[in-house]
Amino acid sequence: MPTQFSRLRRWIAISVVLLALFVAGVYLYARHRIQNALKDVPGKINVEVQQSANGFSISRSEQGRTVFKIQANKAVQFRAGGRVELHDVTITLFGRDSSRFDQIYGSDFVYDPQSGEVTSKGEVQIDLEANPQGLTKPDQAAPKELKNPLHLRTSGLVFNQKTGNASTQDKVEFSLPQAQGSSIGVNYDAEHSLLVLQSQVQVDYSGAAPLHLTARHGSITKEPRTVVLESAALAGNAWKSQADRAILFLTQDNSIDHLAATGDVVTTSNAQPSSQATAEEMIAHFAEDGKSLATIAFNGNVKAKVEGKQPLEAAAQRVLMNFAGRNVLSSIHSRGDVRLVQHQAPASGAAQDLEIAAAAIDYRMSDGRWLKEASTQGPGQITIRQPANGAQTVISADKFVALFNSQGQLASLHGAPHAKIVAQTPGEKERVSTSENVDATFQPGKGIESLVQQGNFEYSDGEQRAWSGNARYVPDQRLLTLSQSPRVAVGASVTTAKGMRLYRDTGEGVAEGDVKSTYNDMKPEPQGSLLASGSPIHVTAQSMKATRMPTIAVYSGNARLWQDAKVVQAPVIRFDRDHRSVVAEGSKRQPVSTVLVQLDKAGRAVPVTVTSDRLTYTDSERRAHFEGNVVAKGAGVASSASAMDVFLEPAGSDQRTIAQSNTGKIDHIIASGSVVVSQPGRRAAGDRLVYTASEDKFVMTGGPPSIFDAEHGKITGVSLTFFRGDDRVVIEGSQALPTVTQTRVAR
Repeated sequence: MPTQFSRLRRWIAISVVLLALFVAGVYLYARHRIQNALKDVPGKINVEVQQSANGFSISRSEQGRTVFKIQANKAVQFRAGGRVELHDVTITLFGRDSSRFDQIYGSDFVYDPQSGEVTSKGEVQIDLEANPQGLTKPDQAAPKELKNPLHLRTSGLVFNQKTGNASTQDKVEFSLPQAQGSSIGVNYDAEHSLLVLQSQVQVDYSGAAPLHLTARHGSITKEPRTVVLESAALAGNAWKSQADRAILFLTQDNSIDHLAATGDVVTTSNAQPSSQATAEEMIAHFAEDGKSLATIAFNGNVKAKVEGKQPLEAAAQRVLMNFAGRNVLSSIHSRGDVRLVQHQAPASGAAQDLEIAAAAIDYRMSDGRWLKEASTQGPGQITIRQPANGAQTVISADKFVALFNSQGQLASLHGAPHAKIVAQTPGEKERVSTSENVDATFQPGKGIESLVQQGNFEYSDGEQRAWSGNARYVPDQRLLTLSQSPRVAVGASVTTAKGMRLYRDTGEGVAEGDVKSTYNDMKPEPQGSLLASGSPIHVTAQSMKATRMPTIAVYSGNARLWQDAKVVQAPVIRFDRDHRSVVAEGSKRQPVSTVLVQLDKAGRAVPVTVTSDRLTYTDSERRAHFEGNVVAKGAGVASSASAMDVFLEPAGSDQRTIAQSNTGKIDHIIASGSVVVSQPGRRAAGDRLVYTASEDKFVMTGGPPSIFDAEHGKITGVSLTFFRGDDRVVIEGSQALPTVTQTRVAR
């Protein structure tokens, strides 16, 4: 047993020694292989490889400048295939012009010398930072100051040292000074300084009002410094914008300067009232503090819609929106075929839709939501439609300013200069008015309350025209009120006054204050008489009320109508132009006064004045009917009666006679009721009188009639005939009523 134990110890000792020698040999052989492998790397990848106590380093240079450098604290081992495990790795990319200082760093990487790929085994951090000083500073020098690098975090990153490119299919998280986001997969192109976000891009902007941006695909470029997003959508508090492509333009410190979106840009807002805007392009600039929006510009076929009680629609080629602090919309500038439509409450039968059109319109906002003011730059056109009856009013001017109430409803509108209004109603003639300026006020939810035009106002509706210094139209009443020297013409007839009102529904017109009408379109009427001349007929009064169908005017307040030498004066005169008829009404203080024409012995026309309580005359009948306290005075004769009919001679077909205004001559007179005829030296009385102008003869009957003169006394009979030109008296009696002569005897 002792001998065997001694042998066993010797065999164990020998075995230990052999094992130690084997291990040492293996170790020395492995170390030899590692050293040889490291020596072979430069030949395989054409880079400089250094192994030192401080770690592992690989760099690549082109034209004397370092393109990138890979650093690790240590290389653990070479695996089969020549791969190297690197720990605590930093990859720095300088770019071919040394203008970059991008860094990739992480805990564990695997380096494959054959493919040139360095693959991360865990989380990787990436900083993308510009280095403008790299062109002048020593190679590989760090930037003097790191200004807000674009930071990314991911895993599964593969960096190719041959190309300087990097990529991963894993989720990537990135951050900017004002934003942070993520994507699935990323590719980095070192040559072009291009970072591609493969899919599911999301960015959260941390400004005064947070914004959330999503995209299907994205890329980040060096020159220009941009973030390009495909199928992008940007959402804020209660609003969202989307487009086929969005580009974020960055400053040198990677702050967002502005954003541009192109292709089917759509912006919607859920804030009340809700709205939507579409355009071909949108550009948003941020404020200097980088925390809020400064402007948003929409370009190309811009359309907007606002819902609510009074929906709005707008269209333009370009729209610029300006924001105050905290993304509060303050003003809007629109250019290129601008159109704004506001729909009124549909429940109202008088509701009106408003459309403003111009080459350019500027808007000011209230509380960032409601329109406060809109003004056109250059000529504009306002169209007001009334869906209930199809009526439409178009207002145009060189410039418009519209004011809105606190609820965004149109309150007033001012247009100047060269204002023009064209109103159209189905079944009616077009109405056109012009002036220096126009002011419109609106009823909330309904439409126009009034239209006021000032300065050289002119109006036409086909047959009727008007002029004044000031005009006011009220649609509810369809009433046009004229002031400041108004003048209205119907055909060739003209009326002036201090103030006038025209009612479109009834066709009535009212004039007040120093009214004067001139009927210039009178044609000679051969069968007429008093008003048969082609001369103008003039009427003056304090007020007038007229209708157009038929054309009748009632003049009140010291009214006076005349044509040539024929005159009618009365408190009230009713004149029918088409029938050339006159009805005059008198009063106790002012009877009707009518001036007719009678020929004297020499054939000269002398006036005959008739006063009465009432006058009725129609030119086609050539009869002037006077009633109530009738008194007629001519050359050397006067008569009175309860009623009197004066029949006039027809004007005749001789145009020279008509042109000489020799119309309205008395043919004969029939008077009734307490008739009295007075001449110098004699007086006749009866119930009925017939006067014949051609014979200058009076025939008095009824009563019985009587005549008295100083020479013959009083004579009565059944009929008395006497003449104005001499002293003859023809007396007729009867058995029942014999002739009686009473003669005065001188004592």
